[in-house]
Amino acid sequence: MLTQCRPLLGQRFFMKQQLTALFQKTFGRAPTVIARAPGRIEFIGNHTDYNGGSVIGASVDRGVWVAVAPRADGERHFFSEFAGGLTILKPRAADKQAGAASWINYPLGVIAALPEFGLRQPEGFDYVAMSDLPTGAGLSSSAAIELASALAFLAVTGQQTDRETLVKIGKHAENHFVGVPCGILDQGVSGFGKANHLVFIDCRGPRFDTVSLPPGVHFWIFNTHTKHALVDGLYAERHHECQDAAKALGVSLLADTSSARVEEGRALLSPDLYKRAKHIVDEIARVDQMTDVLKQGDLAAAGRLLTASHRSSQMLFGNSTEELDFLVDTLASTPNVYGARLTGGGFGGAVMALTNAAFSAAQAQSIDDAYERKYGSRPDVLHMLTGDGAQLL
Repeated sequence: MLTQCRPLLGQRFFMKQQLTALFQKTFGRAPTVIARAPGRIEFIGNHTDYNGGSVIGASVDRGVWVAVAPRADGERHFFSEFAGGLTILKPRAADKQAGAASWINYPLGVIAALPEFGLRQPEGFDYVAMSDLPTGAGLSSSAAIELASALAFLAVTGQQTDRETLVKIGKHAENHFVGVPCGILDQGVSGFGKANHLVFIDCRGPRFDTVSLPPGVHFWIFNTHTKHALVDGLYAERHHECQDAAKALGVSLLADTSSARVEEGRALLSPDLYKRAKHIVDEIARVDQMTDVLKQGDLAAAGRLLTASHRSSQMLFGNSTEELDFLVDTLASTPNVYGARLTGGGFGGAVMALTNAAFSAAQAQSIDDAYERKYGSRPDVLHMLTGDGAQLL
């Protein structure tokens, strides 16, 4: 199925209208606060963030929308369009949820994180979430719901904070409540995104900056619907492997070492740890190279770096899949495509292609057809625009 990009202002008006109507239907009143936060494309910098390196991402024109209104009885009522069913928590209750209600762990994690940053938690409230962001496509709907929730909870309690703290609240929620040991990429891009720009993050600081996109750039996402098993363990396993590799090389984080040092210390590493370390160190170098070629407007060079990033994920980091590799191989030989790579944590999910304006829906359809002939299913194809970061509406 092909989903084309849509006019941004019209989509925002539509989503806000729909969310208000759903809130009214669910709770019989209008929301006090509406916030949205975008999903993100991981442009380049695969698994570099929690290794202290740098990463580049793009916030997109779709995301998660949250509406909140306070309640006097202290109860917390949660409803979402994508999960259905109303969940009611007693005053001050914040137990981790399971099953169909597990999506609530993201806003609950935000509530739990607020005191860590000197901020008050909301008491009772009604809460509704909607999304026009496909789940499981490596576009980080989790960070989007965290940041939108944080903005809404702060607004409904009459508080404000700076953008960097907002991003850290989302990361804290995911690390300490949800239980995913992610770095700051997802929340950082969702928080600092800007239309027609990429977000550069030096994760050690962290330090956030934007990089202008040359004109005529388009993003196409091919979502395979293959399993994206982050919490299930593969993401955490890579995280631990990177920590073990850094320790064996005598550094605290892999960003503290170099390609030469990895080669010198190869005997200290198991074959798998060597591959993980080499991928991370080389990927950090590719991020730095990418900022240079984008400033020069050299999209052909940018495309080569993207494809090289995927090959490293495929051969060294082990977080690609046969389906993702097939899409990258097919896209690499398609006219009007600069380059392609998996986007997100990997282990399934989606491939991102960077194209010029001449890349067409017909070409995307042809790639979809080839995938179906080989695997018996069709990826969702998304034509994405860049968009602004998290905001109150």
